[in-house]
Amino acid sequence: MLSKVKSGALQGIDGIVIDVETDISYGLPVFHMVGLPQAAVRESRERVKTAVNNCGYQFPPDRVVINLAPADIKKQGTGLDLPVAVGILAASNLIPGPELEACMFIGELSLDGHVKGVNGVLPMALAARTNKIQKLFVPFENRNEASVVNGIEVYPVRHLSQIVAFFTGHETIEPCVPLKDISAKKLSDTHPVDFSDIQGQQHAKTALKIAAAGGHHLIMSGEPGSGKSMMAKRLPTILPQLSFDEALEVTRIYSIQGMTGNDTPLISQRPFRSPHHTISDAGLIGGGSAPDPGEISLAHHGVLFLDELPEFKKNVLEVLRQPLENGEITIARAGFSAVFPARVMLICAMNPCPCGFLYSDLKPCTCTQPQVRKYRAKLSGPLLDRIDIQIEVPKVSYKQLSSTKTNNQGSASIRFCVEAARAVQAERFKGTPISCNAGMNNEMLSRHCKLDADSGMLLEKAVNTLGFSARAYHSVLKVARTIADLEKRVNICSMDVAQAIQYRSFDRS
Repeated sequence: MLSKVKSGALQGIDGIVIDVETDISYGLPVFHMVGLPQAAVRESRERVKTAVNNCGYQFPPDRVVINLAPADIKKQGTGLDLPVAVGILAASNLIPGPELEACMFIGELSLDGHVKGVNGVLPMALAARTNKIQKLFVPFENRNEASVVNGIEVYPVRHLSQIVAFFTGHETIEPCVPLKDISAKKLSDTHPVDFSDIQGQQHAKTALKIAAAGGHHLIMSGEPGSGKSMMAKRLPTILPQLSFDEALEVTRIYSIQGMTGNDTPLISQRPFRSPHHTISDAGLIGGGSAPDPGEISLAHHGVLFLDELPEFKKNVLEVLRQPLENGEITIARAGFSAVFPARVMLICAMNPCPCGFLYSDLKPCTCTQPQVRKYRAKLSGPLLDRIDIQIEVPKVSYKQLSSTKTNNQGSASIRFCVEAARAVQAERFKGTPISCNAGMNNEMLSRHCKLDADSGMLLEKAVNTLGFSARAYHSVLKVARTIADLEKRVNICSMDVAQAIQYRSFDRS
C-alpha cells in the first residue's frame, strides 16, 4: 500500500512543505528512509516503530520505505516523527488515506506515543498556508504559536492515538481559536526601565533620540561609569512598537531557535541583544554545518548592543560590515545557503583606552601610547565609517547625580517624538522596502536630502577639513534628514547639517 502525508521542514528561517511518501510491500522486514534525512530524522525509525507498537497498533512486518520529498533538500530535526507514523498507519489502512490530502502533521514522538513540541512551527505553519493546506496538526505545546497564522485550522495533538481516533470518527479534536484579531490589538510593550532614570547626559540622550528616530547606528565613548550601558539598555523604551508584520518576522527567527513559548506565541517587544565580548563570529552572525541565525539576526528589528567594543576579537567585528549595510546575512555551505534577516540598530559602547581614563581630569591614565593604539586598532576605519552617530560621553558630576529634580524627560514623551518622525518617514518611503532614513540609498538621498546654499557650503567645508569619506558624507545627510524630521521641518537647514557633522567628530587617534 502507498500513502502520502504532508509535513514541514526548515530551510534557513523559511518553512517548506515536505511530502512523506510511505510504501509497504511484501518482502523482508526492513525500514528504509530516503530523501537526505539527517541524523535526528534517521533516528526517528526507532521512535516511530516503538511508538506505533506501544499505542496498540501493529507495525508492518514487511518492507517499509519512506521517501521525504523533495529528495534534494536536507531534512533535519524531530518534527517528521508524527507524519512518518501517520503515513505508516495510513498505508496499513488504519487511517483513511484520502482525508489526509489537505492536512499537515508536525511533531516529535516519544516511545509511548505522546507528541512532543518542536522548534520552527511558525515558519512551517506559514508554509502550510502558502500551499493552501487546510488543517495543521501540531503538538499541544505549539498550539498558540501555530494559531498566530490566520487562514488555517490548527489542531493540537497530545498523543498519536488521538489522530487515529479523529480520522476514524471515534474522537473529536477541537481546533484552536485563531488569533485573527491580534493585528488590531496593541502589542505589549512594557519595560522595567525608563529614560527618566538617567541624570544629566543631555547630549547623549539627544543623540539616542535621533538614532531611534532614524534607525541609525551609534557608538559612545567615555569613562567607566559615565552611563553608556545604562542609556543603551533604555533605547528600546523609546523605539516605536513592533507592527504585526514585524513581530511575525522576529517570531519566525525565535521559533526556529526554540526561544518562543506557549505563553509568548508572538514576540511583541523589540529585541535587545547584548552578547558577551567572547562571542565568536559564527555566534554573532550565524553559522554551523546547518546554519543557525546568530545574535545579529536575533536582534532583527531591534537593538544589537556591543558593550566594551574593543574587547571583541577584531575578526568578529569585521564580519559586521556586510550585514550592517545590507540588512541581511547570507551563510553559504556546500550545496546550501541560508539568508537571515539582520536589520538592526547597532549600539556600541567603549572606553577611550584600556584603563578608561585617557581624558579624565581627576584620574591619571596608566596606559602607554602603544597600549592605546593597540586598543583602538581593534576598530577599523571601514567599520566605524558605517556608524552614523559617534559621540563622546563625559563623566556625570556629583551635582547631577545627587539632583532630586524629577523633570528628566521620560521614555513615553521621547517615544512620542520618535514615532512622529517615523510616521513622516513611513509616508516618505511608502511603496519601498525602506522604513527609516538610515536605509536610504543614493537615489533617495538626492531626492529627500536636498541642501540649500548655506548647508551645502557647510558640508563641503566639513568634508574637505575632516576628510569625510563618501559613506560618511551620506551618513551626515541621513542624520540631518532625521534631525529635520524631529523638528518637523520639510527641508534640511544648516543647523541640521551642523548638528549631524558634530556627531561625526569622533576621536579615532
